[in-house]
Amino acid sequence: MVSMNSKEMESSDVVEPCDEECFEDRMDYLIKIVTQFHEHLKERASHYLGYPANQNCNDYVALSSLLKFHINNIGDPFKESGNGVHSKKFEIGVLDWFARLWNIEKDAYWGYVTSGGTEGSLHGLLLGRELLPLGILYSSKDSHYSIPKIARMYRMDFETIASLESGEMDCNDLKSKLIINKDRPAIINVNIGTTFKGAVDNLDLVLQTLEDCGFSHDQFYIHCDAAIYGIIAPLLDQGHIYTFKKPIGSVSISGHKFLGSPMPCGIQMTRKSYRNILSNKVEYIDTIDNTISGSRNGHAPIFLWYGLNMKGCKGLQKDVENCIKNAQYLRDRLKHAGISTMLNEMSITVVFERPLDHEIVHKWQLQCVGNMAHIIVMPHVEREMLDDFLDDLLQKRINWYLDGKIQPHCLAEDIGVANCACSIHGK
Repeated sequence: MVSMNSKEMESSDVVEPCDEECFEDRMDYLIKIVTQFHEHLKERASHYLGYPANQNCNDYVALSSLLKFHINNIGDPFKESGNGVHSKKFEIGVLDWFARLWNIEKDAYWGYVTSGGTEGSLHGLLLGRELLPLGILYSSKDSHYSIPKIARMYRMDFETIASLESGEMDCNDLKSKLIINKDRPAIINVNIGTTFKGAVDNLDLVLQTLEDCGFSHDQFYIHCDAAIYGIIAPLLDQGHIYTFKKPIGSVSISGHKFLGSPMPCGIQMTRKSYRNILSNKVEYIDTIDNTISGSRNGHAPIFLWYGLNMKGCKGLQKDVENCIKNAQYLRDRLKHAGISTMLNEMSITVVFERPLDHEIVHKWQLQCVGNMAHIIVMPHVEREMLDDFLDDLLQKRINWYLDGKIQPHCLAEDIGVANCACSIHGK
């Protein structure tokens, strides 16, 4: 017999569609279930701290009338198809906006709206493999779990690069591995905001390392995985800058994360000169197939377009500044309470000591790795929510360590001695 944990139990309340013969009874049943689920989502969203998604989606209700239609953006966004119910003009509008953000001319880029950051990396790294079929994929150990998975899917030789305490790629380790494999091209995944620590790999240092190791521009391909920070980084005056003015091959972000969208989605952008590498004319859909998926969500580009218009650059910049200030507020309160914590410069990801109680992890939906947990301060996270979490955490923490038999974990190796508040390093 298979047992279920509490999360699985929550999702098992509705097992299968009801088959009531009476239409009125069926509608009453549907209204009841949807209303209950709405309340469940409302509660869960009010305690949403550990996962990188913006829960501020109220504005998108204005687009509900479009749910009457199946909208399918099959194939190349820049090509018509036999299917006329699509939203490709919105998709191109969104792509043009990001092209300006990432400094590439309209006639020099190609891209599309994806199902999320992972599909963007799937496309970007496939381009790298097709351009450099003998290439080795390099990525730091702090990269998203999808990167080694992609290497397995594409049967690519893969080298894991060590990370610094911050989570940033260790370019000394990259250099040593490039030298060992200097007879083979390099395909490098550069993180613009790592999954757990929010660290930004130093693109300029990566490029300098490639040059120092004797790699010319035709011997390497760089994909930038910018899932969260793809919008944040360009709007900051400080930090490592990534741009198509530099010799990168592609950039991918998740659209549902910082910007916010009711559905997972993303942007993949590359250079127009690479477009035909994966292009294939398909007669029966009367268009070009050059994306990872066949049928693509036609609602997602409209939601992204709407969100960008609602916010604008100034509104997004205000969100960035507010999130950074709230992240610093959380870091400072944790530090004042004697809790090990780390926040990278200009980051919104606060890493701290993992709570001992699974109940608090589940309640606040924290992501945990080893002895660490993190909170990602997205636009929906206000200080009131952070204060509620801190009150909850600090009250429970008193009970965990009350008798002195259990001590907080040492996080020196994870986040550095200066950020560790254990009994040894906190003194």
